[in-house]
Amino acid sequence: MMQPRGSREHSAGELLDANRDYYDSLWSGARLVEPQRFNTWPLVQSLLPPGGRQLEVAPGLRPRLPLEHTQFVDISEPALAKLKVRGASVTLSQVTSLPFASHGFDLVCALDIVEHVEDDEGALSEISRVATEGATVLLSVPLHPSRWTPFDDFVGHRRRYEPDDLRAKLKRHRLVVQRSAVFGMQPKSSRLLDLGMWWLVNHRERALWWYNRAFMPLGLRFQKSLDLHGGMIATDAVDEIFMVCRKQPAA
Repeated sequence: MMQPRGSREHSAGELLDANRDYYDSLWSGARLVEPQRFNTWPLVQSLLPPGGRQLEVAPGLRPRLPLEHTQFVDISEPALAKLKVRGASVTLSQVTSLPFASHGFDLVCALDIVEHVEDDEGALSEISRVATEGATVLLSVPLHPSRWTPFDDFVGHRRRYEPDDLRAKLKRHRLVVQRSAVFGMQPKSSRLLDLGMWWLVNHRERALWWYNRAFMPLGLRFQKSLDLHGGMIATDAVDEIFMVCRKQPAA
């Protein structure tokens, strides 16, 4: 089995560089997957603001909001270049320093991102800052530090969240979970994950060929519908959670 990257011990700058290097490499060899192909699309359609004031942070080449009328921001230039070719509005920046005015977006989507950064409080503060009062904020994070695996290191995670700590952290940034669901397309088999990581490290081009042409299409075909429930779902057996949050007015 490959050695983990040890991202939990990285400094903020090292963690950013490690994430950028990994995802620049991944997105350079990957294809854009249309947002309509994900199980989040029916929900997204129901939430799109009439004025089109929407932001997606760190979409890579897996955007969940529509390419038209959405502002995208990412640290990966290869991902942004491919989004731009498709007519998307893109900006190179970090989630901890979003280059947008406060209260500018009615819908903000930031999936699989805050667990990657050293300053997750700063990331949530920025996400909340750019959202209007009453805005919908879509978030997803991995849960339970006890479930840490080499895959977390490999993809550049800084942490997993204890559910109670996560709820309190969101509340500090005026984000209240209204609905939530089990999330993620990660294989459950640890052996399959280890094999996939080995191929990505040792035979990247061949691994990405299979990922783009076989595993990703199969994953999309067999993904389950997003089963949303009110508030925070029971999380004991949940590896990753998807949350529909509402930004509360200032006290």
